[in-house]
Amino acid sequence: MSAELRLPGDPPGGRRAVAIWGLGVAVYFVAITYRTSLGIAGIDAADRFHINASALSTFSILQLLVYAGMQIPVGLMVDRLGTKKVLSLGVVLFTVGQLGFAFSHSYGAALFSRALLGCGDAMTFISVLRLGARWFPARRGPLIAQIAALFGMAGNLVSTMVLARLLHSVGWTPTFASSALGGVLVLVLILLFLKDHPEGFEPETIPHAGGGFVRKQIAAAWREPGTRLGMWVHFTTQFPAMVFMLLWGMPFLVEAQGLSRGVAGELLTLVVLSNMAVGLVYGQVIARHHRARMPLALGTVATTALAWGLSLGWPGGQAPVWLLTALCLVLGSCGPASMIGFDFARPANPPERMGTASGIVNMGGFTASMVTLLAIGVLLDATSDNYRIAFASVFVLEVLGLSQILRLRRRADRLERERVVASRVETVHVPA
Repeated sequence: MSAELRLPGDPPGGRRAVAIWGLGVAVYFVAITYRTSLGIAGIDAADRFHINASALSTFSILQLLVYAGMQIPVGLMVDRLGTKKVLSLGVVLFTVGQLGFAFSHSYGAALFSRALLGCGDAMTFISVLRLGARWFPARRGPLIAQIAALFGMAGNLVSTMVLARLLHSVGWTPTFASSALGGVLVLVLILLFLKDHPEGFEPETIPHAGGGFVRKQIAAAWREPGTRLGMWVHFTTQFPAMVFMLLWGMPFLVEAQGLSRGVAGELLTLVVLSNMAVGLVYGQVIARHHRARMPLALGTVATTALAWGLSLGWPGGQAPVWLLTALCLVLGSCGPASMIGFDFARPANPPERMGTASGIVNMGGFTASMVTLLAIGVLLDATSDNYRIAFASVFVLEVLGLSQILRLRRRADRLERERVVASRVETVHVPA
């Protein structure tokens, strides 16, 4: 966002803001490390709990279900209790979940531990977004959000490169139990140093009248076209990469495309690296050119659909490695594009409602991911592992999301322009 769009009451930013926000990002980093740790332990988990592939996939689906279902409640909690309390609770939950997973010997206990971890994980990103909004000027919002997501992807790399080696060298329980120490460390730092906002920039106090407040808060956020537009942008852009990385990427590359596990693993790592690079570019572009939000989002959707269409429709059924490499590079842009959804919701809602609005937006991509994970699994079973038909479900959800984006974008843009004009008048006509 350009400097002339700065709104009244913007916090100053600065080194202290970076330090406080960095602490929140460290929590998110640990949460992502825990979230993705199962991805490197799938085969070991199947052996440890004596389960088949369907039962193994339930870990990922349950985690997404808990995460998506918690988004609006967590948003309300952030608005009502503040960032520090919610982040602290989240750290306790995902650390206990990771520790419980380390010592689980039954499938039921392991499922419960992952559900607990998903619940704590759900409390992190919205809290980090709120922390950035309370400590940095609004024009820095897109870049701050993208950098937070970038550090989250770095947590994914830790799972892939560090925990995987530990798992095969020291075993299941020592690996997961020792990783839980990261949660203990960030909890201590939160309790000692984290502050919800700078002095003199307290959000407006609003009455919390029980269930009535909850309904009003959700309804007010949902009525804003910018909130709904942000949710559908998140819905449409995030899920193709999420589904690929969380569960179906490795089977698709190995079973459908005939690659070795080593090459497939390198392509999955490429998605992570592409995500980190594209996130920095998108954040810088949107921070400087606010109007670039929608072209970037729609461009990502179109490019993703094209890459999937070429890969799935390649004659003979197996795409060349260069095309699969291009597909993974494109999928790396899905995460950064999904962050644009928060940039539509942010100017549409006051600070005291940002947690709720962010929760609604964040539900979009994770709901789409959960539906697609289930759809691909069902279609693979029904078609004897026909990946072309199964992955066609990606296009169905993209068309649904795209139709809603096109329906909402003009109204959301008009209301946002009106608010910017009103804020400038408010800034100029300050009573003496």
